[in-house]
Amino acid sequence: MNSDRQYAVASLLFDYVKSPSLRHLRDPHSVHKLARDIVNAVDRAGSVWGKWEAEREEVAKAAAPCWIPTEDLLASLNNLPGPQLTKTDVEQRLRAIWEEPYASYPNEDLRDGCLALYLAEKAQGTEMRAIIGMLQEHLEREDDRLRREQEERYRKLKEEERAKLEQRFLSGADCGWTPVGGSGALYCRRNGRSFRIVQGKDRRWSLYRIRSIDDKGDLLGLYQGRGDANKALKTIAYANEG
Repeated sequence: MNSDRQYAVASLLFDYVKSPSLRHLRDPHSVHKLARDIVNAVDRAGSVWGKWEAEREEVAKAAAPCWIPTEDLLASLNNLPGPQLTKTDVEQRLRAIWEEPYASYPNEDLRDGCLALYLAEKAQGTEMRAIIGMLQEHLEREDDRLRREQEERYRKLKEEERAKLEQRFLSGADCGWTPVGGSGALYCRRNGRSFRIVQGKDRRWSLYRIRSIDDKGDLLGLYQGRGDANKALKTIAYANEG
């Protein structure tokens, strides 16, 4: 692999110094072009994707999540520098991009929306790179919308679970800790016995045995954390009461 990169760079340098013009050799534009060609050659020599110049790679990675029809993307990529690509070249390069670490396959739920936007822009004559940029912005907005919807569904689910848990306590059934009526304290029932736990200003938890919601209750102990109180409750809830 190192010999491949060395050969690629050497070939470019030999071609460059063949120029009879000293002015050409020192020209900043020519030097920058040589540097870009060297970088591309090294990338190709060090990669299994030999047809993918830097520009193609950039476009493919930008287009990967956008649901652009493969045939159209292929035609656009073949207008960029590099050997002729086939449909399989593009399909497999996209798959490799999707399977890279921290990447993912395009969101199937957003496919129709992306395709509709793409076709509308294509009909207007918008060039591919601009369409890709527009679709990236669209996907950012959609991802944000989906995230907010997911958070709202999760919030509603947790609220429904909390309401069911509170109702279980109020109905006299055994249940885990739950606030009741928006209280700061938490209530639970184990073995048919009701308990309340409250965190004080010192951040310790006070555990009480209660007979009703309004009952001040009997203090059973002070605990550094709720986990400690829960461990104690496993015994207390089944101990004989005097």
